[in-house]
Amino acid sequence: MQTQLIALDIDGTLIRPGAHHADLPDADMTDVIARLIKKGVQVILASGRMYPGTHHVAKHLGVTHPLICQQGASMHNLDGSLSRRFTIDPIIAEELVAFAIEENRPYAWFDAQRYLVSEPNDASDFFAAVSGVSVEHHTDPKNSGVIATGIDIISNTEEANGIHQRLMERYGDRVELLNFKTVTGIHSPQASKGNALAFAAAKLGIQAENVLAIGDSVNDVSMLQWAGQGVAPEHCDDYARAAADVIVPGSNVDGVCERLVQALNQLPS
Repeated sequence: MQTQLIALDIDGTLIRPGAHHADLPDADMTDVIARLIKKGVQVILASGRMYPGTHHVAKHLGVTHPLICQQGASMHNLDGSLSRRFTIDPIIAEELVAFAIEENRPYAWFDAQRYLVSEPNDASDFFAAVSGVSVEHHTDPKNSGVIATGIDIISNTEEANGIHQRLMERYGDRVELLNFKTVTGIHSPQASKGNALAFAAAKLGIQAENVLAIGDSVNDVSMLQWAGQGVAPEHCDDYARAAADVIVPGSNVDGVCERLVQALNQLPS
C-alpha cells in the first residue's frame, strides 16, 4: 500500500489516554507528522471533539485539511466554517430526551458550536474541556434553538451497555449509536468518521486502498473499516480491536508514532 492519506483520531491516538484536556501531541509525534506532510502525504484529523478542540491540535501539527469533528457529524474548514453537517431527526431527538428523563440520567444536546447539558456531570465537563467549549446548563435543551447534531446520555460502566442495547433495539439503523464506557452517544445515521473520511478522500482523488486510518475507540470503527489499512494502538477498546487490520504494540501512543515512522520510511525518497 502506498500511503497517500492518513486519518488520525486525537484522544488516545495522538495524545495518550488520560492526558490533561489541554495537552498536545508530544515532540516525536509532532515531528513525524510534520515530515509526512512535507513528503506530500495528506493528513486529516478525525475526532469526537467539537471544532475548537480539534482545531487546537490541527494548528499545532500544521494540518491544513478540513477537520472531521463530532464523530463525523460535522466537518469544518480551518476557519471554523461548516463544510458538512448532519442533524438528528427531530422526532427521535425528542424521544431520546424523554428516554433520558425517564431513566433519570443527565444528557447533553449539542450542535457544531454549542454544548448544552441538562445537569452538571463529569463526563460532559471533560468533553467540553477537550472540545474547547463552555458547558451551558439548560433544563430544556430541545427548546433552546439548538438543532442537535449529537445527543449523549450519561450513565456509568454498569448501565451504559444496557442503555445502548435498548436504544439499538428501538431505533436500529435510524441513528448512529456509540457505546462508550459511561456515555451512549447518538448521531444521525450519516454521521460517522468513516463516511466523513470517504468524503474527504474523494475530494482529494484518493482511493481507500491508499488510506491509513488510526484510532483507538468505538467511534473510530467506521474509518478503520473503510481505510485500506486500519490501525489501533495496544490499549484500544474491543470495538477498535475487532475493526483494525493491525494492532501496534507499545505503551500509550508510542506504537502509533512508530507506525507513522514506518509509513514515512516506506515513501519514495
